[in-house]
Amino acid sequence: MVQRNEYLDQLKKWKDEQVIKVITGIRRCGKSTLLELYQDYLKSLGVTDDQIISINFEELEYEELLDYKALYNYVKERLHKTKTTYVFLDEIQQVENFQKAVDSLYVKKNIDVYITGSNAYLLSGELATLLSGRYVEINMLPLSFAEFCQLKADGDKDALFAEYMKNGGLPYVTTLGNDSDKVDTYLEGIYNTIIVKDVEERQKRKETDPNKRKVTDIALLKNISKFLASSIGSPISVKSIADYVTSSGRKTSQNTVDDYVQALVEPYIFYPAERYDVLGKQLLKKNQKMYIVDLGLRRHLLARQKYDLGFSLENIIYFELLRRGYSVNIGKVGVTEIDFVARKNDDVLYYQVTASMVEESTFEREMAPLKSITDNYPKIVITLDRFTLGNYEGIEVVNAVDWLLNK
Repeated sequence: MVQRNEYLDQLKKWKDEQVIKVITGIRRCGKSTLLELYQDYLKSLGVTDDQIISINFEELEYEELLDYKALYNYVKERLHKTKTTYVFLDEIQQVENFQKAVDSLYVKKNIDVYITGSNAYLLSGELATLLSGRYVEINMLPLSFAEFCQLKADGDKDALFAEYMKNGGLPYVTTLGNDSDKVDTYLEGIYNTIIVKDVEERQKRKETDPNKRKVTDIALLKNISKFLASSIGSPISVKSIADYVTSSGRKTSQNTVDDYVQALVEPYIFYPAERYDVLGKQLLKKNQKMYIVDLGLRRHLLARQKYDLGFSLENIIYFELLRRGYSVNIGKVGVTEIDFVARKNDDVLYYQVTASMVEESTFEREMAPLKSITDNYPKIVITLDRFTLGNYEGIEVVNAVDWLLNK
Protein backbone atom coordinates (compact mmCIF):
# COMPACT_ATOMS: atom_id res chain seq x y z
CA MET A 1 0.00 0.00 0.00
CA VAL A 2 1.42 3.39 -1.05
CA GLN A 3 1.19 5.92 1.77
CA ARG A 4 0.05 8.82 -0.47
CA ASN A 5 2.08 11.13 1.76
CA GLU A 6 1.22 14.34 -0.08
CA TYR A 7 -2.45 13.84 0.79
CA LEU A 8 -1.82 12.41 4.25
CA ASP A 9 0.28 15.46 5.09
CA GLN A 10 -2.60 17.75 4.12
CA LEU A 11 -5.00 15.85 6.39
CA LYS A 12 -2.47 15.96 9.22
CA LYS A 13 -2.06 19.71 8.76
CA TRP A 14 -5.81 20.26 9.11
CA LYS A 15 -6.35 17.81 11.99
CA ASP A 16 -8.68 19.24 14.68
CA GLU A 17 -9.05 22.52 12.81
CA GLN A 18 -12.62 23.83 12.71
CA VAL A 19 -13.12 23.18 9.02
CA ILE A 20 -14.67 20.25 7.21
CA LYS A 21 -12.09 18.30 5.24
CA VAL A 22 -13.53 17.49 1.79
CA ILE A 23 -11.59 14.95 -0.31
CA THR A 24 -12.65 14.89 -3.95
CA GLY A 25 -11.52 12.93 -6.99
CA ILE A 26 -12.47 10.36 -9.59
CA ARG A 27 -13.87 7.06 -8.37
CA ARG A 28 -11.25 4.46 -7.39
CA CYS A 29 -8.38 6.94 -7.15
CA GLY A 30 -7.74 5.93 -3.53
CA LYS A 31 -9.94 8.18 -1.38
CA SER A 32 -11.22 5.33 0.82
CA THR A 33 -7.70 3.98 1.29
CA LEU A 34 -6.52 7.47 2.24
CA LEU A 35 -9.13 7.60 5.00
CA GLU A 36 -7.94 4.20 6.28
CA LEU A 37 -4.33 5.39 6.30
CA TYR A 38 -5.31 8.55 8.15
CA GLN A 39 -7.30 6.59 10.73
CA ASP A 40 -4.22 4.41 11.33
CA TYR A 41 -2.26 7.62 11.88
CA LEU A 42 -4.85 8.86 14.41
CA LYS A 43 -4.64 5.58 16.29
CA SER A 44 -0.86 5.89 16.40
CA LEU A 45 -1.42 9.15 18.29
CA GLY A 46 -3.60 7.45 20.87
CA VAL A 47 -7.04 8.04 19.34
CA THR A 48 -9.27 5.12 20.37
CA ASP A 49 -11.74 3.15 18.23
CA ASP A 50 -14.72 4.68 20.00
CA GLN A 51 -13.53 8.12 18.88
CA ILE A 52 -13.79 7.14 15.21
CA ILE A 53 -17.01 6.86 13.21
CA SER A 54 -16.39 5.66 9.66
CA ILE A 55 -19.14 5.11 7.08
CA ASN A 56 -18.72 4.13 3.41
CA PHE A 57 -22.00 4.75 1.63
CA GLU A 58 -21.12 2.35 -1.17
CA GLU A 59 -21.41 -0.52 1.32
CA LEU A 60 -24.85 -2.13 1.60
CA GLU A 61 -24.71 -2.30 5.39
CA TYR A 62 -25.14 1.49 5.53
CA GLU A 63 -28.07 1.67 3.15
CA GLU A 64 -30.43 2.80 5.92
CA LEU A 65 -28.22 5.85 6.47
CA LEU A 66 -28.83 7.18 2.94
CA ASP A 67 -31.53 9.32 4.57
CA TYR A 68 -29.83 12.43 5.94
CA LYS A 69 -31.90 12.45 9.13
CA ALA A 70 -31.03 8.81 9.86
CA LEU A 71 -27.38 9.59 9.17
CA TYR A 72 -27.38 12.55 11.53
CA ASN A 73 -29.03 10.57 14.35
CA TYR A 74 -26.66 7.63 13.83
CA VAL A 75 -23.58 9.83 14.21
CA LYS A 76 -25.01 11.92 17.04
CA GLU A 77 -25.75 8.84 19.14
CA ARG A 78 -22.15 7.64 18.77
CA LEU A 79 -20.29 10.87 19.57
CA HIS A 80 -17.73 10.48 22.35
CA LYS A 81 -18.85 12.15 25.55
CA THR A 82 -15.55 13.76 26.57
CA LYS A 83 -13.07 13.49 23.67
CA THR A 84 -12.97 14.57 20.04
CA THR A 85 -14.87 12.29 17.66
CA TYR A 86 -13.45 11.86 14.17
CA VAL A 87 -16.25 11.33 11.63
CA PHE A 88 -15.49 9.92 8.16
CA LEU A 89 -18.27 9.93 5.56
CA ASP A 90 -17.08 8.22 2.37
CA GLU A 91 -18.86 8.90 -0.95
CA ILE A 92 -21.26 11.24 0.81
CA GLN A 93 -22.97 12.24 -2.45
CA GLN A 94 -24.96 9.00 -2.20
CA VAL A 95 -26.98 10.65 0.59
CA GLU A 96 -29.69 12.97 -0.70
CA ASN A 97 -29.56 16.34 1.10
CA PHE A 98 -26.37 15.22 2.86
CA GLN A 99 -25.37 18.85 3.31
CA LYS A 100 -28.03 19.26 6.00
CA ALA A 101 -26.54 16.45 8.09
CA VAL A 102 -22.97 17.66 7.53
CA ASP A 103 -23.83 21.24 8.46
CA SER A 104 -25.58 20.11 11.67
CA LEU A 105 -22.63 17.95 12.67
CA TYR A 106 -20.18 20.73 11.94
CA VAL A 107 -21.65 23.07 14.55
CA LYS A 108 -21.30 20.52 17.36
CA LYS A 109 -18.33 20.69 19.74
CA ASN A 110 -15.48 18.18 19.78
CA ILE A 111 -16.13 16.78 16.34
CA ASP A 112 -13.77 16.63 13.35
CA VAL A 113 -15.53 15.85 10.06
CA TYR A 114 -14.01 14.34 6.90
CA ILE A 115 -16.08 13.66 3.78
CA THR A 116 -15.23 12.30 0.34
CA GLY A 117 -17.06 12.57 -2.97
CA SER A 118 -16.59 11.61 -6.60
CA ASN A 119 -18.38 14.53 -8.16
CA ALA A 120 -17.63 18.25 -8.27
CA TYR A 121 -21.22 19.17 -7.42
CA LEU A 122 -20.27 18.14 -3.88
CA LEU A 123 -18.89 21.64 -3.45
CA SER A 124 -21.49 23.48 -5.46
CA GLY A 125 -24.93 24.77 -4.76
CA GLU A 126 -26.36 24.43 -1.28
CA LEU A 127 -23.32 22.87 0.38
CA ALA A 128 -21.06 25.69 -0.74
CA THR A 129 -23.62 28.19 0.51
CA LEU A 130 -24.06 26.49 3.88
CA LEU A 131 -20.38 25.91 4.48
CA SER A 132 -18.88 28.97 2.85
CA GLY A 133 -15.45 29.49 4.40
CA ARG A 134 -15.86 26.43 6.62
CA TYR A 135 -14.33 23.69 4.51
CA VAL A 136 -11.07 22.90 2.78
CA GLU A 137 -10.94 20.82 -0.40
CA ILE A 138 -8.24 18.25 -1.10
CA ASN A 139 -8.49 17.12 -4.70
CA MET A 140 -7.05 13.61 -5.02
CA LEU A 141 -5.56 12.22 -8.23
CA PRO A 142 -4.53 8.70 -9.28
CA LEU A 143 -0.99 7.58 -8.47
CA SER A 144 1.86 9.80 -9.57
CA PHE A 145 4.69 8.13 -11.45
CA ALA A 146 6.83 8.28 -8.29
CA GLU A 147 4.10 6.46 -6.34
CA PHE A 148 3.69 4.00 -9.20
CA CYS A 149 7.41 3.18 -8.95
CA GLN A 150 7.08 2.67 -5.18
CA LEU A 151 4.49 -0.02 -5.80
CA LYS A 152 6.54 -1.68 -8.51
CA ALA A 153 9.73 -1.47 -6.40
CA ASP A 154 12.03 -3.16 -8.90
CA GLY A 155 12.44 -2.48 -12.56
CA ASP A 156 13.96 -0.17 -15.12
CA LYS A 157 12.48 3.29 -14.69
CA ASP A 158 12.05 3.90 -18.42
CA ALA A 159 10.24 0.56 -18.80
CA LEU A 160 8.02 1.40 -15.84
CA PHE A 161 7.24 4.77 -17.38
CA ALA A 162 6.14 3.05 -20.59
CA GLU A 163 3.80 0.87 -18.50
CA TYR A 164 2.54 3.93 -16.62
CA MET A 165 1.76 5.75 -19.86
CA LYS A 166 -0.09 2.71 -21.17
CA ASN A 167 -2.10 1.59 -18.13
CA GLY A 168 -2.34 4.79 -16.08
CA GLY A 169 -2.13 5.21 -12.33
CA LEU A 170 -5.42 4.03 -10.84
CA PRO A 171 -4.20 2.12 -7.78
CA TYR A 172 -5.82 -1.25 -8.47
CA VAL A 173 -4.62 -1.25 -12.09
CA THR A 174 -1.02 -1.30 -10.86
CA THR A 175 -1.64 -4.69 -9.23
CA LEU A 176 -2.75 -6.24 -12.54
CA GLY A 177 0.69 -6.06 -14.15
CA ASN A 178 0.71 -6.17 -17.94
CA ASP A 179 -2.34 -8.39 -18.29
CA SER A 180 -4.06 -6.23 -20.91
CA ASP A 181 -7.36 -8.11 -20.77
CA LYS A 182 -7.70 -7.62 -17.01
CA VAL A 183 -6.65 -3.98 -17.23
CA ASP A 184 -9.11 -3.24 -20.04
CA THR A 185 -11.96 -5.01 -18.26
CA TYR A 186 -11.30 -3.10 -15.04
CA LEU A 187 -11.03 0.27 -16.81
CA GLU A 188 -14.21 -0.39 -18.77
CA GLY A 189 -16.02 -1.13 -15.50
CA ILE A 190 -14.80 2.10 -13.90
CA TYR A 191 -15.67 4.19 -16.95
CA ASN A 192 -19.16 2.76 -17.29
CA THR A 193 -19.77 3.12 -13.55
CA ILE A 194 -18.78 6.78 -13.67
CA ILE A 195 -20.91 7.49 -16.73
CA VAL A 196 -23.99 5.65 -15.51
CA LYS A 197 -23.92 6.53 -11.78
CA ASP A 198 -23.04 10.15 -12.21
CA VAL A 199 -25.57 10.66 -14.96
CA GLU A 200 -28.21 9.15 -12.67
CA GLU A 201 -27.16 11.47 -9.86
CA ARG A 202 -27.20 14.44 -12.24
CA GLN A 203 -30.79 13.57 -13.18
CA LYS A 204 -31.75 13.57 -9.51
CA ARG A 205 -30.14 16.98 -9.01
CA LYS A 206 -32.07 18.33 -11.98
CA GLU A 207 -35.26 17.83 -10.00
CA THR A 208 -34.16 20.39 -7.39
CA ASP A 209 -31.66 22.49 -9.37
CA PRO A 210 -33.16 24.35 -12.35
CA ASN A 211 -29.68 25.24 -13.62
CA LYS A 212 -28.87 21.57 -14.29
CA ARG A 213 -30.24 20.39 -17.62
CA LYS A 214 -30.78 16.68 -18.06
CA VAL A 215 -28.14 14.51 -19.70
CA THR A 216 -30.09 11.58 -21.08
CA ASP A 217 -28.21 10.41 -24.17
CA ILE A 218 -25.42 8.07 -23.03
CA ALA A 219 -24.28 7.44 -26.60
CA LEU A 220 -23.77 11.18 -27.16
CA LEU A 221 -21.98 11.50 -23.82
CA LYS A 222 -19.56 8.70 -24.74
CA ASN A 223 -19.04 10.18 -28.20
CA ILE A 224 -18.07 13.53 -26.71
CA SER A 225 -15.78 11.86 -24.16
CA LYS A 226 -13.93 10.11 -27.02
CA PHE A 227 -13.54 13.42 -28.82
CA LEU A 228 -12.12 15.07 -25.70
CA ALA A 229 -9.76 12.15 -25.12
CA SER A 230 -8.48 12.37 -28.70
CA SER A 231 -8.03 16.15 -28.39
CA ILE A 232 -5.72 16.15 -25.34
CA GLY A 233 -3.25 19.01 -25.70
CA SER A 234 -5.24 20.75 -28.46
CA PRO A 235 -7.35 23.90 -28.04
CA ILE A 236 -11.06 23.13 -28.13
CA SER A 237 -14.31 25.04 -27.82
CA VAL A 238 -17.94 24.10 -27.41
CA LYS A 239 -18.42 25.03 -31.07
CA SER A 240 -15.63 22.73 -32.27
CA ILE A 241 -17.16 19.83 -30.32
CA ALA A 242 -20.63 20.59 -31.70
CA ASP A 243 -19.19 20.72 -35.22
CA TYR A 244 -17.54 17.34 -34.68
CA VAL A 245 -20.78 15.77 -33.44
CA THR A 246 -22.69 17.24 -36.39
CA SER A 247 -20.08 15.99 -38.88
CA SER A 248 -20.51 12.48 -37.50
CA GLY A 249 -24.15 12.55 -38.53
CA ARG A 250 -25.95 14.01 -35.55
CA LYS A 251 -26.89 17.64 -35.23
CA THR A 252 -26.73 19.07 -31.72
CA SER A 253 -26.72 22.53 -30.18
CA GLN A 254 -23.80 24.19 -28.42
CA ASN A 255 -25.89 24.42 -25.23
CA THR A 256 -26.39 20.66 -25.25
CA VAL A 257 -22.69 20.07 -25.85
CA ASP A 258 -21.81 22.40 -22.98
CA ASP A 259 -24.08 20.43 -20.63
CA TYR A 260 -22.53 17.13 -21.69
CA VAL A 261 -18.99 18.42 -21.30
CA GLN A 262 -19.84 19.54 -17.77
CA ALA A 263 -21.23 16.07 -17.13
CA LEU A 264 -17.73 14.73 -17.92
CA VAL A 265 -15.89 17.39 -15.91
CA GLU A 266 -18.00 17.02 -12.77
CA PRO A 267 -16.94 13.38 -12.03
CA TYR A 268 -13.27 14.39 -12.49
CA ILE A 269 -12.72 12.50 -15.75
CA PHE A 270 -11.58 15.62 -17.58
CA TYR A 271 -9.88 18.72 -16.19
CA PRO A 272 -10.10 22.02 -18.12
CA ALA A 273 -7.07 24.29 -18.44
CA GLU A 274 -7.71 27.90 -19.40
CA ARG A 275 -5.37 29.94 -21.56
CA TYR A 276 -3.37 32.77 -19.99
CA ASP A 277 -1.93 35.78 -21.78
CA VAL A 278 1.61 35.95 -20.37
CA LEU A 279 2.21 39.50 -21.62
CA GLY A 280 -1.26 40.85 -20.82
CA LYS A 281 -1.43 38.99 -17.46
CA GLN A 282 -5.02 37.88 -17.94
CA LEU A 283 -7.04 34.72 -18.49
CA LEU A 284 -8.52 34.14 -21.93
CA LYS A 285 -11.98 32.64 -22.23
CA LYS A 286 -11.62 31.03 -25.66
CA ASN A 287 -10.11 27.71 -26.70
CA GLN A 288 -9.26 26.02 -23.42
CA LYS A 289 -7.61 22.60 -23.33
CA MET A 290 -8.84 19.43 -21.66
CA TYR A 291 -6.72 16.80 -19.93
CA ILE A 292 -7.90 13.34 -18.94
CA VAL A 293 -7.27 12.28 -15.33
CA ASP A 294 -5.78 8.90 -16.27
CA LEU A 295 -4.05 7.73 -19.45
CA GLY A 296 -5.31 4.19 -18.90
CA LEU A 297 -8.84 5.52 -19.35
CA ARG A 298 -7.70 7.38 -22.45
CA ARG A 299 -6.30 4.20 -23.98
CA HIS A 300 -9.56 2.44 -23.16
CA LEU A 301 -11.56 5.17 -24.91
CA LEU A 302 -9.27 5.24 -27.95
CA ALA A 303 -8.66 1.49 -28.23
CA ARG A 304 -6.67 0.47 -31.30
CA GLN A 305 -6.15 4.08 -32.31
CA LYS A 306 -2.79 5.80 -32.56
CA TYR A 307 -2.35 9.07 -30.73
CA ASP A 308 0.51 11.46 -30.20
CA LEU A 309 3.15 10.48 -27.64
CA GLY A 310 3.92 14.12 -26.94
CA PHE A 311 0.34 14.89 -25.94
CA SER A 312 0.28 11.88 -23.60
CA LEU A 313 3.44 13.19 -21.94
CA GLU A 314 1.90 16.66 -21.73
CA ASN A 315 -1.10 15.12 -19.97
CA ILE A 316 1.14 13.50 -17.35
CA ILE A 317 3.09 16.71 -16.71
CA TYR A 318 -0.13 18.73 -16.31
CA PHE A 319 -1.38 16.51 -13.49
CA GLU A 320 2.03 16.31 -11.85
CA LEU A 321 2.07 20.10 -11.62
CA LEU A 322 -1.36 19.98 -9.99
CA ARG A 323 -0.06 17.40 -7.50
CA ARG A 324 2.78 19.74 -6.62
CA GLY A 325 0.31 22.44 -5.69
CA TYR A 326 0.46 24.69 -8.76
CA SER A 327 -2.41 26.33 -10.56
CA VAL A 328 -1.81 25.56 -14.23
CA ASN A 329 -2.75 27.47 -17.37
CA ILE A 330 -1.88 27.32 -21.04
CA GLY A 331 0.43 30.23 -21.87
CA LYS A 332 -0.09 32.58 -24.81
CA VAL A 333 2.84 34.73 -25.87
CA GLY A 334 1.90 36.79 -28.91
CA VAL A 335 1.05 34.28 -31.63
CA THR A 336 2.98 31.46 -29.95
CA GLU A 337 2.06 29.17 -27.08
CA ILE A 338 3.72 27.84 -23.94
CA ASP A 339 2.41 24.50 -22.79
CA PHE A 340 2.10 25.43 -19.11
CA VAL A 341 2.31 28.48 -16.89
CA ALA A 342 2.49 27.07 -13.34
CA ARG A 343 1.88 29.42 -10.42
CA LYS A 344 2.08 28.93 -6.67
CA ASN A 345 2.05 31.95 -4.36
CA ASP A 346 4.67 34.26 -5.86
CA ASP A 347 6.41 31.53 -7.85
CA VAL A 348 5.93 31.26 -11.60
CA LEU A 349 7.36 28.52 -13.82
CA TYR A 350 7.14 28.18 -17.60
CA TYR A 351 7.11 24.70 -19.14
CA GLN A 352 7.35 23.29 -22.62
CA VAL A 353 6.69 19.57 -23.06
CA THR A 354 7.81 17.51 -26.05
CA ALA A 355 8.55 13.85 -26.71
CA SER A 356 11.90 14.65 -28.31
CA MET A 357 14.13 17.66 -28.90
CA VAL A 358 16.56 15.83 -31.21
CA GLU A 359 15.26 17.34 -34.46
CA GLU A 360 16.62 20.84 -34.93
CA SER A 361 13.26 22.19 -36.08
CA THR A 362 11.56 20.82 -32.92
CA PHE A 363 14.32 22.26 -30.74
CA GLU A 364 13.86 25.72 -32.22
CA ARG A 365 10.06 25.51 -32.09
CA GLU A 366 9.98 24.61 -28.40
CA MET A 367 12.63 27.15 -27.40
CA ALA A 368 11.25 30.15 -29.28
CA PRO A 369 8.24 30.96 -27.04
CA LEU A 370 10.38 30.67 -23.88
CA LYS A 371 13.05 32.95 -25.32
CA SER A 372 10.42 35.58 -26.06
CA ILE A 373 9.51 35.91 -22.37
CA THR A 374 11.55 38.69 -20.82
CA ASP A 375 10.91 38.10 -17.11
CA ASN A 376 13.32 36.14 -14.91
CA TYR A 377 11.10 33.25 -13.85
CA PRO A 378 12.46 29.73 -14.51
CA LYS A 379 11.90 28.27 -17.97
CA ILE A 380 12.01 24.51 -18.43
CA VAL A 381 11.62 22.09 -21.33
CA ILE A 382 10.60 18.54 -20.37
CA THR A 383 11.39 15.81 -22.88
CA LEU A 384 11.69 12.03 -23.09
CA ASP A 385 15.01 12.14 -24.92
CA ARG A 386 18.33 12.22 -23.07
CA PHE A 387 20.44 13.73 -25.82
CA THR A 388 19.54 17.41 -25.53
CA LEU A 389 19.62 17.84 -21.75
CA GLY A 390 21.35 20.92 -20.42
CA ASN A 391 21.09 24.69 -20.05
CA TYR A 392 20.52 26.85 -23.13
CA GLU A 393 20.68 30.57 -22.42
CA GLY A 394 18.99 30.04 -19.08
CA ILE A 395 16.43 27.53 -20.34
CA GLU A 396 16.76 24.12 -18.67
CA VAL A 397 16.08 20.98 -20.71
CA VAL A 398 15.33 18.03 -18.43
CA ASN A 399 14.34 14.41 -18.88
CA ALA A 400 10.69 13.68 -18.07
CA VAL A 401 11.31 10.49 -16.09
CA ASP A 402 13.98 12.17 -13.97
CA TRP A 403 11.79 15.23 -13.41
CA LEU A 404 8.80 13.15 -12.32
CA LEU A 405 10.92 11.24 -9.79
CA ASN A 406 12.68 14.31 -8.37
CA LYS A 407 10.45 17.02 -6.98
